[in-house]
Amino acid sequence: MLVPLLLLVLVGRVEWTAYAAFGAFTSLYGRNHARPERAGMQVVAGGFLTLAVTLGVLVSLAPDSRWLVVPVGALLAAGGSLTSDAYGWHPPGPLFLVFGFAVCAMVPSTPVTVLVAAGIAALSALLSLAVAQVGVLREPGSWEPPVLPAPRFRDALAAPGAGTHLLRHVVALSIAGAVATALDWQHPYWAMVAAVVVLSGPDLLSRLTRGVQRVVGTLLGLGVATVVLAWHPQAVTAVLAIVVLQVLTELFVGRNYAVALLFITPLALLMGQLAHEAPIGPLLRDRLLETVLGAVVGAVVLLLVPDRAARHDA
Repeated sequence: MLVPLLLLVLVGRVEWTAYAAFGAFTSLYGRNHARPERAGMQVVAGGFLTLAVTLGVLVSLAPDSRWLVVPVGALLAAGGSLTSDAYGWHPPGPLFLVFGFAVCAMVPSTPVTVLVAAGIAALSALLSLAVAQVGVLREPGSWEPPVLPAPRFRDALAAPGAGTHLLRHVVALSIAGAVATALDWQHPYWAMVAAVVVLSGPDLLSRLTRGVQRVVGTLLGLGVATVVLAWHPQAVTAVLAIVVLQVLTELFVGRNYAVALLFITPLALLMGQLAHEAPIGPLLRDRLLETVLGAVVGAVVLLLVPDRAARHDA
């Protein structure tokens, strides 16, 4: 995260930092895998992240693109969920694909920006791949080429409840995004991302728990964000703060999601402020309202569209 963001800030292109940030999310994948398997997973995930960023910029060129983001983002969530299952991604799910697409779709752009965004995201993903392989420098003879995972889309589709789960993504994100857009909230993708979070998890209880953690963690995280944003970090200082928050997020996200949101919330807001500064008060309000909206919609859809297996057992 540090290198691409800092480079763009130093050359005066802060408006491109979102493309670099989502490419850098490649580094999140495969942390528990051996180096060759991790590299293979990151090649695939980095490619899809770059495609999501590029698709977002393409959508931003369309007239009234705010409304187009909703159905495309909902379909991307379903497709990303299936792709994650087919490739066995870790962390699983379409969260980063939807987030990257929606953010880039809401940023004003020109046709030239499409190539710029794709190039920056791809280069940032490649840097993440390189960083993941840096341990080879200690043992040069241990290097092995990336082991690309074989996609198993047929198995993913045949899994119990797979079709229902894809439907839930389409329905929940469509409703959350449409309501937030109709209310003219400035970041409707926050509602869509919150809905994705609620739909993640192996079973109903874990999904609903994750939704509660999302709301509670965001509420507490807004307190941290208030302090960070009131400090008004800019340029290099903002990048350094983002990196510190990213490190803290990664230290806690695997242990307790609500605690991790103490850092995820100011991280997301600060990244947005770095590219396009906005008044702090409305920003904090929108973050809370849209998070609650997405979490509630996701929970309602989960309860109204249960897995067939669960309904049969009942």
